[in-house]
Amino acid sequence: MIYRFRVILDNDTEDDIFRDLEIRETDTLEDLHNIITQSFGFDGTEMASFYLSDDQWNQGEEISLFDLSEDNSARLMNETEISGVVHEVQPKLIYVYDFLSMWTFYVELAEIVEEAKGTDYPNLMFVQGQVPDEAPDKIFEADKDDDFDEFEDGIDVDDYDNLDFDENWN
Repeated sequence: MIYRFRVILDNDTEDDIFRDLEIRETDTLEDLHNIITQSFGFDGTEMASFYLSDDQWNQGEEISLFDLSEDNSARLMNETEISGVVHEVQPKLIYVYDFLSMWTFYVELAEIVEEAKGTDYPNLMFVQGQVPDEAPDKIFEADKDDDFDEFEDGIDVDDYDNLDFDENWN
C-alpha cells in the first residue's frame, strides 16, 4: 500500500507551506526523512527526529536519525517501518530537522491507496509555498504568558548599593 502524507511547515506567516508526497508503507522513517528534506530543499546533512503525536499535535516518543543515547536505546529511523508507527488510528507525526534552527513540520497521513503501476516511490505529488531562508521563530508557552514579568519584584540586581544583604556575612 501507498501512504499519502501532507507535510506542513510550522510557521507563523499567512502563507501555507506544505508538500504532499507518497511513500510505500514498508519504507522506513529514514526514507520519509529523505523525501521530506529533498522536497523542502534541504541538503539532509543535519540531525533530525520524528516524534509520535496525538490529535492535538503533542510530542510523544522520539525516533531519531542517529543514536546519541548513552545506552544505545534510541529508536532509529532506519530500523522503523512507516506502517509500524503511522496508520489510520495514529496518523500524525512531528518532524524536526536541524536542531539548531528547529525546522518543525507536521506530518499527517492523508490517505492510503493502492500502488500505481509505473509510478516511482517515494513520489512528490504537490508543492505549495516557498520555504523561508531561516526557520520560523518558535513561541514557547512561557513567552505567551503576558502576565509574566521577570522584574516584577522591583529589585534591580545591578544596583549593588541597595541590595538587601550583608556583604560581610562570613
